[in-house]
Amino acid sequence: MKLNYKKTFLVGLAFFLICAFWSTYDSLVALTLTNKYGMSHTLSGVIMALDNILALFMLPLFGALSDKADGKIAKKFGKRTPFIVIGTVIAVVCFFFMSVADAGQATKMQSYSNPQTVSSVMWEENREIDNPYFNYTYTKMDKLYKKTDATKYFDTTIEKGTLKQLYIGEAEIPFENLIFPASSDEKLTDEQKKEITAQKQLYSDLVIPVRDAYAKSVTMDNPASLIAFIAILFFALLSMATFRSPAVALMPAITIKPLRSKANAIINIMGVIGGSIILGLGMVIGTGNASNALMSYIPMIGITCIIMVVALIVFILTVREPKLCAEMEAETAKYGLDKEKDIVVDQTGKQKLGKARIKSLVFMMLSIMFWFFGYNAVTSKYSVYASVVLNVDFNFTLLIAQIAALIAFFPAGLLASKIGRKKTIMGGIIILTASFAVASFMGAGTSSIVMSLLFVLAGISWAAINVNSLPMVVELATGADVGKFTGFYYTASMAAQTLTPIISGALMEALDMRSVLFPYGAIFVALSFVTMIFVMHGDSKPEANKGLDALAEPEELLEVSDSPTSK
Repeated sequence: MKLNYKKTFLVGLAFFLICAFWSTYDSLVALTLTNKYGMSHTLSGVIMALDNILALFMLPLFGALSDKADGKIAKKFGKRTPFIVIGTVIAVVCFFFMSVADAGQATKMQSYSNPQTVSSVMWEENREIDNPYFNYTYTKMDKLYKKTDATKYFDTTIEKGTLKQLYIGEAEIPFENLIFPASSDEKLTDEQKKEITAQKQLYSDLVIPVRDAYAKSVTMDNPASLIAFIAILFFALLSMATFRSPAVALMPAITIKPLRSKANAIINIMGVIGGSIILGLGMVIGTGNASNALMSYIPMIGITCIIMVVALIVFILTVREPKLCAEMEAETAKYGLDKEKDIVVDQTGKQKLGKARIKSLVFMMLSIMFWFFGYNAVTSKYSVYASVVLNVDFNFTLLIAQIAALIAFFPAGLLASKIGRKKTIMGGIIILTASFAVASFMGAGTSSIVMSLLFVLAGISWAAINVNSLPMVVELATGADVGKFTGFYYTASMAAQTLTPIISGALMEALDMRSVLFPYGAIFVALSFVTMIFVMHGDSKPEANKGLDALAEPEELLEVSDSPTSK
């Protein structure tokens, strides 16, 4: 009983292209809404939650539809493959046109502002010139400066003239493109580093609110671009929702139960590779640089679409779903894994879950909701948090977490085969909670080493949770309901991801981003530890090998325990 790694990697191409899409979507759409359309954190959170709202209904629906598919197309290509192909093609087309709408808004802002190099000497002279951008920012700067306690960033009080020089500058730097050198530059003295850190903080407090307010004014003058962007975004999300459950359900549909944690580790590795490629691409293109806040995202999204199409073509050419499913069914019968426990058969012969399994399923759904409440709040707002609070490139720090998860996925699957899925998940919850709690104290001057370590721990802990949670859910399903239970998994996760950007966004508006984001994440992840205590089914445990089986690898000879988890 060994996992076919080549087969699993090829099946994982579907999840690879899904993660490539979401990695680009999560990082760029949030920036587009705030930087180019001037939306508040609360309203942008509502838009970012749109995919999760659709997923609440569509993922269980299309998961169940893929289970029941039995027509000519399903018999020839499989139950899940047609959903994957059609959904991907539509999503790619819509995603590219989203980038066109984004670029149009960026061009519109630049034409409105007609950015000029205005020196501090010309400040008063230019107040009355016919330049909407300059007049608007001057007025907002006056108001914001009066509200800001600038003295807390410098040893001496900043006079108004000095503030003009700081943002407009003798060097004639365009206002909206102003960016300060990295404080980690070893050639700088401690005093220079301190001053640059202070300048960065003032940039976050004064310049960014002005830019966002200006973007809002441009959008209000001509809202057609925003309407088009959201309309296309809706159809892109709709198409993604049609094939996500079928794509994820394909792994358990072709993999016997004892090997699903390992197989899910491979699937997640493929997903992380897809996301990491996108983050690395973002670093090359510079999507995380403050100076590129108004750049066109056509190159970034265009390359993402090409990557998705190439992955889909390879998937179509190499994955024969009907054949793989038949092989899994034969192997399941061979090892006697088709004998379900705690399954009730009604008078019509239909299999149903017993009360014990239902209880475990409910607490498993609650656990999934809680850890996604915490984790997604951080990931959905981190691109903004990194630029406003930390003054770092969000691509770099997220890439560290992705690489850590990539390395940890397969060991997490192996660990689950040794100590059980439940214990592995609970260990991951503890580490993730601690990482978020410590990250609450990060600021613009935080050591890059400390920051990197926290993101490494977050990546490892999320791998331990993510690799084993889906197998625990589908382990509760009968053989014919894998897609349906995959939909249940996503219902729980998407319910959390629907609400958490809105709630966390509202809290950040009411308080402030730094005091809310990571503490919020830590609290909800910690709550999932409590609910996981009551999950008693869907785990795996090693069984003693007998006869010739004793010669095989121990971790390969697992038998799924449908009885309560031993403590």
